[in-house]
Amino acid sequence: MLTVIDPTTGTTVREVEPDSPAVVETKLAAAVAAYEDWQATSFAQRGELLRAVAAYMRANLDELGRPMTEEMGKPVKEARSEVEKAAWAAEHYAEHAAAYLAEEVLESDATRSSVRYLPLGPVLGVLPWNAPFWLAFRFCAPALMAGNTCLMKHDPHTPGCAEAIAGCFTAAGAPAGLMQALLLETPAVEAVIRDRRVQAVSFTGSSRGGAAVATIAASEIKPAVLELGGSDPCVVLDDADLDAAIPLIVLSRIINAGQSCIAAKRIIVEAPIYDEVVERLRSHLAALKLGDPREETTDLGPIARADLRDNLHRQVSATIDQGARCLLGGELPAGPGFFYPATLLADVEPGKTGYCEETFGPVAVVVKAENQDHAVTMANDTEYGLAASVWGATERALSVANRLVAGQVVVNGVVKTDPRLPSGGIKRSGYGRELGPHGIKEFVNAQQLWVGPKR
Repeated sequence: MLTVIDPTTGTTVREVEPDSPAVVETKLAAAVAAYEDWQATSFAQRGELLRAVAAYMRANLDELGRPMTEEMGKPVKEARSEVEKAAWAAEHYAEHAAAYLAEEVLESDATRSSVRYLPLGPVLGVLPWNAPFWLAFRFCAPALMAGNTCLMKHDPHTPGCAEAIAGCFTAAGAPAGLMQALLLETPAVEAVIRDRRVQAVSFTGSSRGGAAVATIAASEIKPAVLELGGSDPCVVLDDADLDAAIPLIVLSRIINAGQSCIAAKRIIVEAPIYDEVVERLRSHLAALKLGDPREETTDLGPIARADLRDNLHRQVSATIDQGARCLLGGELPAGPGFFYPATLLADVEPGKTGYCEETFGPVAVVVKAENQDHAVTMANDTEYGLAASVWGATERALSVANRLVAGQVVVNGVVKTDPRLPSGGIKRSGYGRELGPHGIKEFVNAQQLWVGPKR
């Protein structure tokens, strides 16, 4: 049973019956049937549908954002923004897919030789709860524009989000079977990955979950893209513009109540400005309003589940026990729901819990660096490699950015995902890329074409 618990109250909202094996079979067959026609459509035809989907989403922001607030606690203003961003992804690929996948002529001994980018077939997206709409469209918009069909298996705690996303395609007049939601408990996903009709897998989630999906996909010799966890460093050099940097560092740490893989997890600050940065962070974090995500004035909603909040509090408590100073928050609030306050941990040292583990919540971990080289060493001292940011005078910050081991580096700005630019990780943060021209080429057949006679 898929049980929906409102994290604002901690009460069960509803229970949803998972798809039976017969329903799954019907959806797989529909994905294959839809592919036969969809792969033969033009980019213009595909784009027309994606634009219609985006238009429907923009016209129904509040309605579509509501299940995010109910099922995983996203504040309403963030939920609306997420739906808009998902619509942007659909529009971006509708406009640019033809250019991204244009045939490439390559010289050889042929009369004519080239590479064509052709669709694969049904693609499965295994998606998490923390950004239900954005992550779904980050996966499906490029895959659909490439000529594939999509099956979306969302987190078991967000079935309403999955059904709302699929409903956008139905409302826009999409062919049956083009983009479908599979309502499944996690153990049932393996059989879908192994099904011969599924040609590729996109997974966003934990490193442990990614390892399981990668193992299954590899055993079936199917391509996979993995976007996994992160313990992203945010390096603050002593020549940084703190008036510009601090508000954006705080935003990067607390958006979606800190439940983001690319959030600034470890704030590494050069010694000369360390005390000032800590105090500024404390002041900004203290001003945030923790409360009901249905209220427009709320900055921080609840953590999505009780077990996630319990683990976050364990990490905070362990880090304090290991010598960190807790300057704000750090205590479980009384009352219903899974709320956790904005928390500031200073003087966190390498090897401690908050430094080593990914903290998935509104917890700012601040680390003092002796100098620039020390900051770089600590930034790279992680098993993850998703994203990183650097704040400082531009040329100096760029020199630091060139030394950071991550799939995405931002200088003097917030780490974010953008339909125009590829994103993804290395090391235990995954492999493959999503978005931009690179993302749409993950789930295609890069087919070599050689036309004779030989020259």
